[in-house]
Amino acid sequence: MAFSRVSAWSPPVLCVLGVALLIGGGCSGMWGGKRKTERSSSVVNYLYPGEANPLPPTEVPVLRLPLRVGIAFVPSGNTRAYYQDAAITEVQKTALMERVAVEFKGRDYIQSIEVVPTSYLRPAGGFTNLDQVRGLLGVDVIALVAYDQVQFTNENILSLAYWTIVGAYIFHGNKNDTDTLMEAAVYDIASRHLLFRAPGASHVEAGAAAAYMEQRKRADGAKGFELATDDMIKNLKTQLEAFRERVKTAPAGTVARIERKPGYTGGGSFGGGFIVAGLLLWGVRWWRRRS
Repeated sequence: MAFSRVSAWSPPVLCVLGVALLIGGGCSGMWGGKRKTERSSSVVNYLYPGEANPLPPTEVPVLRLPLRVGIAFVPSGNTRAYYQDAAITEVQKTALMERVAVEFKGRDYIQSIEVVPTSYLRPAGGFTNLDQVRGLLGVDVIALVAYDQVQFTNENILSLAYWTIVGAYIFHGNKNDTDTLMEAAVYDIASRHLLFRAPGASHVEAGAAAAYMEQRKRADGAKGFELATDDMIKNLKTQLEAFRERVKTAPAGTVARIERKPGYTGGGSFGGGFIVAGLLLWGVRWWRRRS
């Protein structure tokens, strides 16, 4: 009996057991190793909570120059999951919003740009929440930044077959794919009207050893946001110019009505169309007062 107990754990038996564990681990990696992690926020879910088919407003927005613009990240709908496994830190959010703010600067029809703290927006807050932000910060227009980031992790057999004290740090057995979508939706708060939107996207593909998987996922996630922000900013420049042209060329009052705040004398980068519209509005009001 003593010999039986010793032989049961002899080197050949241990080798067989080791191979069996490796094969079992490899099968687990091949059949159950794919994982998907998704983190997102949604402009629609934030502004229209519980509404399946929200209707756009019919009121034409009134833009009073110069505009005070706010920039904010839309909060995730799942607050608990969002803070437990945040896709992006508050420091990163602020840095990205500052980059977006740069695109609004240097335009004489913009009075100020305010980066809105995340704590000012609550999940599913809707336009009621934006009205509160408007009252607190005095912004007229707000750019809501939303995101959707998905990370796929595929653990192949190499990461498990070479899982030893040293091997896990040497062999790159895992592959990460990180897809990031971002969107800046610019709204006139008073009229609840979407003025324009600018999307951005990125794809990051990288391999990492099993021991460094979580660190790599965080790094890829951060890189994905940076690249998607680059793409979004490029599109934001285009959309700003396109909106300016729409207001200039569209029939008066169909895209937006333009007014000037007391003391504002600039023509604005929107061009002569804004000056003409302002003069027409002033003339109508003067005629009504005279009559």
